[in-house]
Amino acid sequence: MGTKLYVGGLPYSTTEQQLQELFSQQGSVTSAKIITDRYTGQSRGFGFVEMATAEEAQKAITALNGTQLNGRTITVNEARPQEKRPGGGGGGGADRGAGRRW
Repeated sequence: MGTKLYVGGLPYSTTEQQLQELFSQQGSVTSAKIITDRYTGQSRGFGFVEMATAEEAQKAITALNGTQLNGRTITVNEARPQEKRPGGGGGGGADRGAGRRW
């Protein structure tokens, strides 16, 4: 399995294809994903790139962290495991206020 990298500070116009091309200069890219807002579909300004090997991932961090991409300084480091988030909170609760009269 490859090494997943966090890429922050991305211009909102960056595409997954552009991200893949940028990182492929440092080695084999297994996947490139821009994180988008679930409601608007707009980029959230960060993403993840998975490199084939740990060596290629380290090479990409060294080469790209702190560099400019379309006028913005990007941050590249090894991704941390996703934290467990408490469930339940979001919208759509059918009983939220249903049937109550004020």
